[in-house]
Amino acid sequence: MKRGYFLVFLAASMWGTLGIFAKLLYQFNLDPFTITFYRALIAFSLLLVYNYSNGFQIKRYRLPFYAFYGFFAVFLFYILYFYTVKISSVSFAVLLLYSAPIYSTILGYLLFKEKITTTKLLALLMAIFGILLVVNLDHWNGNKIATVLGLLSGLTYALYGILAKIAVKSERPEEALLYTIGFGALFLAPFSNFKVPYESIPYLFGLAFFPTFLGYILYNRALQEVEVSKASIISTIEPVVALILAYLIFHEVLTPKQIIGAVFIILGSLILHIEEKEKDQT
Repeated sequence: MKRGYFLVFLAASMWGTLGIFAKLLYQFNLDPFTITFYRALIAFSLLLVYNYSNGFQIKRYRLPFYAFYGFFAVFLFYILYFYTVKISSVSFAVLLLYSAPIYSTILGYLLFKEKITTTKLLALLMAIFGILLVVNLDHWNGNKIATVLGLLSGLTYALYGILAKIAVKSERPEEALLYTIGFGALFLAPFSNFKVPYESIPYLFGLAFFPTFLGYILYNRALQEVEVSKASIISTIEPVVALILAYLIFHEVLTPKQIIGAVFIILGSLILHIEEKEKDQT
């Protein structure tokens, strides 16, 4: 198994905790801007310590690129996704977020000339079909604002992968993430309410550490070895992880349709592993 695929799997598992943390934090009546600001700020602090301990030096000429990156991949993505969760549901938000592989496959072809092979297309279609079965579609026609915001979150999620692919050509993944999260926190700060209940702090730290600090470092490292479109397809394991955690923590029951959908998502990922193995043997 190619190491990059395993790193994407681990990163997606970390991202699968997003809905859990969001559900817990909304119980404290926090707004999306405040939640995402502290997510970015705490993660930035962790990354700052991590990077300076490894000899980090600021590259001023790269700041304009990372300002652009941070605006789309942190500010817009965080707000669009968390606000979609707030006004609809976690399952609905996850469904529209995972329109990202479609964008990634098209953008990966246009920008990096990544081939859309028959196997890749099959895996992508299986993943999308699986997601359609896993998530709840009841809100699709009932909330047009959530639909638009959710689709835009999918686009910004895809842009994260594209921009990360460019970033890691010049910086280490941890450095790229530091710049991006830092600018994201700056963009989020003016809209945030800095006062939060003390009881929410552990959950904010967990949100910053697992799906942000750890998850994105793993994903950035994976992009050094895996095509953007393939990484995006494999990362569709995230909703499966989210459903399992929701069952274990909140006792949410998986329906037979959701279980079938989870199987399709996992099979889509396995097909990519098999294709890579056959490619290495030729």
